Amino acid sequence: MAVAEAVSATDILLSEGVILLGAGVAFVILFRRFGLGAVLGYLVAGAIVGPQGLALVGGGQSKLAIAEIGIVLLLFLVGLELNPARLWRLKRDIFGLGLLQVIACGLALTGVIFLFTGFSWGAALALGLPLGLSSTAQVLPGLKSSGRINSPFGEKAFSILLFQDLSIVPLITIIAALSRNPADAAGPPGWQMALYTVGAIIGLVLAGRFILSPLLRLVGNLGERELFVAVGLFTVLASAALMHSLHLSTALGAFVAGVMLADSPYRHEIEADVEPFRTILLGLFFLAVGMVLDIHAVLANPIFVISLAVVLVAVKAAIITGLARAFGIDWRQGLALGLLLSQGGEFGFVLFAQAQNALLIAPEAASLFSAIVTLSMATTPFLMLFASRLEFATPKDGSDMDGPELAEQGTALVIGYGRFGQTVAQMLMASGCAVTMIDKKPAQIEVSGRFDVKVYYGDGTRIDLLRRAGAEDARIIAFCHDDSNFDRKQLEPIMEAFPQAAIFVRAFDRRQLMELSELDITGTVREVYESAVCMGWQAMQALGMSDEAIANVERQYRDTDRERLDRQIAAGGDIYAGRGMMYNAQHRADPLLIVNTVEEGA
Repeated sequence: MAVAEAVSATDILLSEGVILLGAGVAFVILFRRFGLGAVLGYLVAGAIVGPQGLALVGGGQSKLAIAEIGIVLLLFLVGLELNPARLWRLKRDIFGLGLLQVIACGLALTGVIFLFTGFSWGAALALGLPLGLSSTAQVLPGLKSSGRINSPFGEKAFSILLFQDLSIVPLITIIAALSRNPADAAGPPGWQMALYTVGAIIGLVLAGRFILSPLLRLVGNLGERELFVAVGLFTVLASAALMHSLHLSTALGAFVAGVMLADSPYRHEIEADVEPFRTILLGLFFLAVGMVLDIHAVLANPIFVISLAVVLVAVKAAIITGLARAFGIDWRQGLALGLLLSQGGEFGFVLFAQAQNALLIAPEAASLFSAIVTLSMATTPFLMLFASRLEFATPKDGSDMDGPELAEQGTALVIGYGRFGQTVAQMLMASGCAVTMIDKKPAQIEVSGRFDVKVYYGDGTRIDLLRRAGAEDARIIAFCHDDSNFDRKQLEPIMEAFPQAAIFVRAFDRRQLMELSELDITGTVREVYESAVCMGWQAMQALGMSDEAIANVERQYRDTDRERLDRQIAAGGDIYAGRGMMYNAQHRADPLLIVNTVEEGA
């Protein structure tokens, strides 16, 4: 009998797992293609295959309880990004801007719900405060993929999201204090939970220093990759279990565990090992949320859901924009920040469930407000796109940034102070050369200012701006910006206007190099060419080749590549010209011939 039950349970697990993962993959691909994001794809997939939809799978609540580990892992990875020094540097934004955002948005939305929906003030508070939180799972990946997570704008958004995540503990405490469920009355009072929180955090920090760090060193010395996975998951689950036993936020425990490891030399190893589990379980979390949505209740009140979703986005965007301005942020970036964080968040689903268990709201209300959060999330991809444009927008007259006319006249002008331009400018300044740096990305200029590097705002391809920067007296003009469309039509007038300057251009690829080949440029460098050659040299050293043999290979490769480029130019820019000269499996040099050539002194 027990065997039959086990077989039946296994069958159910496999069949439901196949259906859930298949639906999730299909809808995520579809939603990604339309630019709507993976989160909405999972939510819709769960709603369709769940008990309220096609009823292909059941047990949404049980799956939701398991999948909440995905939220825990997300907070752990957030903690890994924050070493204590960075956390301290962002304290004003985290505990100032973040605190005010949670309070102002939560209370404003509570007021809207209380005044216009007929809910009691306790129910309105249990619904409004969670709506003040935004979606970490949507916003953070977007900031990371666009490279803005470490920009001043990204750090403001990150600080607000971090405080929102930290605020889950007091929000759960508030809901517990308002609870009408007799079972909750036996729980610890709020002041006791606060003491538990402080004690648990101190205990986790001490455990990280005196237990976890030595354990990681031991695992690192053993060199067992599987042990890193085990230790990483053990750290997350043990921290979450400790918090859960104290009736505290498991997500907060995981976050503290991440911060403990943020300075560890094994941080990247653990992050890479935990990330796949986080991705799968977070996807399962959103699938489970979709499964427990009461679709019938939503369809019965479509105007209510749409109206409150619009109000949610508008109220949060307006309040966050106002707070950003109060903290000295430019109104464009403030509005961009407001739009970026205007949606409801995934922790709202968790808190709505808490409010339902506390008998503050009915299950239908939890489904309605979960649908409102979901609909607000659907606006995020579009608002993020608009926010990114606002973030990098600058007044046309450049009134809020210094132009290059304020710079001292330098020997060299470096146009574009990104990762490429920084190296060129640093080397020139190390040689004693006076350098004027120009960039047209406000975010890049702000980041450079934090390192005490003065970069001037402007479009360095305009002749009038170059004149104001002192190009008529400059000996070098280096175009280091990342612009694959920078062509001879733009460069030729600059060369004619400033004939005394040696012109250097960073070329994006062979096509751009061919485009500029007919101009008398002092130097052009393909942006990854030299670094790739350097890695090739290191790889051949690892194979045991002598420096003489490697140098000969490098010379032959450079000569062949130069000849192929000449043929492509002669063919009018035909990228396929000379392709027979490329090395491949059928056409490669004989290593013995290379060594013999070197030994013969060729």
